[in-house]
Amino acid sequence: YPFCTIEPNKAIVPVPDRRLEELAKIVNPQKIQYSTLDFVDIAGLVKGASKGEGPGNKFLSNIRETEVILHIVRCFEDDNIVHTEGSIDPLRDVEIIETELILADIEVLSNRIDRLKKQAKADKSAKATLELAQELIEFLADGNLARNFDKTDTDEYIQLNNEVRFLTQKEIMYGANVDEDGLLDDNDYVKALMSHAKANNCELVKLCAKVEEELVGLEDDEAKEFLEELGVEESGLDQIIHKGFDKLGLMSYFTAGVKEVRAWTIRKQTTAPKAAAVIHNDFEKGFIRAEVISYEDFIACGGENGAKDAGKMRLEGKEYEVQDGDVMHFRFNV
Repeated sequence: YPFCTIEPNKAIVPVPDRRLEELAKIVNPQKIQYSTLDFVDIAGLVKGASKGEGPGNKFLSNIRETEVILHIVRCFEDDNIVHTEGSIDPLRDVEIIETELILADIEVLSNRIDRLKKQAKADKSAKATLELAQELIEFLADGNLARNFDKTDTDEYIQLNNEVRFLTQKEIMYGANVDEDGLLDDNDYVKALMSHAKANNCELVKLCAKVEEELVGLEDDEAKEFLEELGVEESGLDQIIHKGFDKLGLMSYFTAGVKEVRAWTIRKQTTAPKAAAVIHNDFEKGFIRAEVISYEDFIACGGENGAKDAGKMRLEGKEYEVQDGDVMHFRFNV
């Protein structure tokens, strides 16, 4: 129903990672600390949001603050559950949202073009940016997302995006909300949405909101058994969390001690000193080197001592790019 959500609902969600549980079996820590992901549940946009229909502008500003857009799309029939548009059509629903985002981008870009026209009279670099902006606004006006523009890697585009933060430049994920039968077999709605996702280089996750609701009250073993009965390996929400984490360009490294086994969140291709700073800034300032054991070696050797004895612990310096799942200790001196 429209406008049931007015203020965004925010949630900090642990990123499920079985590797932490396997590490904990060896280390027996007092607690396990997972990486987390922030989700912001924003009210669905209605037609005309870009012109301020409903609380449109406010919702658009909420979206601007996020890094990845997750679009939950209805892909099932049920006469008992009303659809605001009166029928089930996932591509139409996606188009309503994306059109509003495109129109919002056109509006901010149009204002930027007006300023660039004045600047371009005296500034050559502004002239190059203006030419790109005019090309981009035509591209958007044809119903395209900014992220599909063929010049997103140019200095002019990067500068424009830093200033404007295009809504349609953001990564998009689609959550195809199906009924229980739709979890195993792709219905026509899901197939249509899959084609759209593929054409726009977007991720798609299939989930059943009804099943997810039932999973909430179950213990881990019961939930696993329930999913197996449905023929599904991982819940839709867990898939969304994992893919969202990946879309954000994030990964985890681990520390494993008796107090806690913990996942630390870093961006991919982060060097060891920057990874150390996530624990404490002093670790980066006084970084000497990192002791590194890969997750696979840590498990295979039965822990840190076994890995050391087998020669699987490495000493890495400032240039080392941390790998997903590295188990690390940092040596530092401040």
